Amino acid sequence: MKTYKIAVMPGDGTGPEVTAEAVKVLNAASAKFGFKTDLTEFDFGGERYKRTGETLPDSGVEELRKFDSILLGAIGHPDVKPGILEKGILLKARFALDQYINLRPVRLFPGVETPLKGKGPKEIDYVVVRENSGDAYTGTGGFTMKGTANEVAVQSAVYSRFQVDRCLKYAFEYARKYGKKARGVGSENTLALVGKTNVLTFIYDLWERAFHEMGQKDYPDIRRDYYHVDATCMWMVKSPEWFDVLVTGNLFGDIITDLGAITQGGMGIAAGGNLNPEGVSMFEPIGGSAPKYTGLGVINPLAAICAAQMMLEVLGEEKAAKKIDEAVKFVTANKLKSLAAGKMGFSTSQVGDLVANEVAK
Repeated sequence: MKTYKIAVMPGDGTGPEVTAEAVKVLNAASAKFGFKTDLTEFDFGGERYKRTGETLPDSGVEELRKFDSILLGAIGHPDVKPGILEKGILLKARFALDQYINLRPVRLFPGVETPLKGKGPKEIDYVVVRENSGDAYTGTGGFTMKGTANEVAVQSAVYSRFQVDRCLKYAFEYARKYGKKARGVGSENTLALVGKTNVLTFIYDLWERAFHEMGQKDYPDIRRDYYHVDATCMWMVKSPEWFDVLVTGNLFGDIITDLGAITQGGMGIAAGGNLNPEGVSMFEPIGGSAPKYTGLGVINPLAAICAAQMMLEVLGEEKAAKKIDEAVKFVTANKLKSLAAGKMGFSTSQVGDLVANEVAK
């Protein structure tokens, strides 16, 4: 029986509550599909930082390297200044473990409301592949004459051809395996590059050249499109059915995936993966720690459950992942009154029970 070593980082606020439900569903899936999960919990987060002054120490990174995958709850504490935990834990883990892909499905589940008039699950069904290691997030830059009237701040967006190529390769392979044609819902698999070649004429010139060179040489079966990022934002609202798989840089990806999340029903359902296809990946619900709901048992755990589903898919347990996906669809379509905290018609643990029970059937 295959055993997967999973590091669990429940984190802050409602993170432990939603993580518990994700683990509950993982256990149901492992029992049904004949694999085991060996779970080890880590307390990296706001409370540990308050006690020790540590975020994610180097020793913690080395510990995480020993696992097959990481399941994260939420990071963010009301008593800790914004940025400290996010940079010290999330960004440090992403960079140290070279999780160079951020994978964000944008899918509307049945029964879930969207703010997009006239759109449903058939129209809102695409994926964003965000490069996760470069761009303006590398910390390249600084201040001169800080605190004076002549202060200058510079933060540079930096990309190497190596970073661009490995992201594009992942995106092309993903489009070939999971694009609309591959899933039987379209006539072709399409990968679209999202950039800004008319203004960012260095970085996105590099991306565009690499995109077409790789596509022509290695992926002639994949249709290639290009969209400016501002036009992409408009079309995500007006015509999301145009999209299949999108690939873009770190900054643009950060922005458009949150726009995508609200069109699929909000942060209560959106999940993402920080992937190192050759190493350790980390999966998380996209919503924050929601401290005002901590301990009330009203927070929606579906995003965390969907993060666990993504983790199993990446680990190769595709039958189990598909079953969890079907179970979540059943629950959203037939059980929940709303995705909003306190308005679901069920408690946090009851929603976890509903999904786990469907998985076990």
